[in-house]
Amino acid sequence: MMAKSARTKAETKVSIRKNVVGKIGKYFRDVISEVKKVSWPDRKELVNATIAAIVFIVIFAIVVGIVDLILGQLLKLIT
Repeated sequence: MMAKSARTKAETKVSIRKNVVGKIGKYFRDVISEVKKVSWPDRKELVNATIAAIVFIVIFAIVVGIVDLILGQLLKLIT
């Protein structure tokens, strides 16, 4: 009786491990399948998008800097 339940528990653990390994393998196969479907940009598109992002960041930093300067000056007037 005891040997049978111990054997069943061991078989269950092995079965669970195989199931988990199978799910992990399926996940990575699905990821690879989806990555193959991606439309990757060519070099020109990538350069244009990078330049646009950098320009936006610089403009945003200038605006935030100006607002910070103005608010700092207003705070000096109040105190």
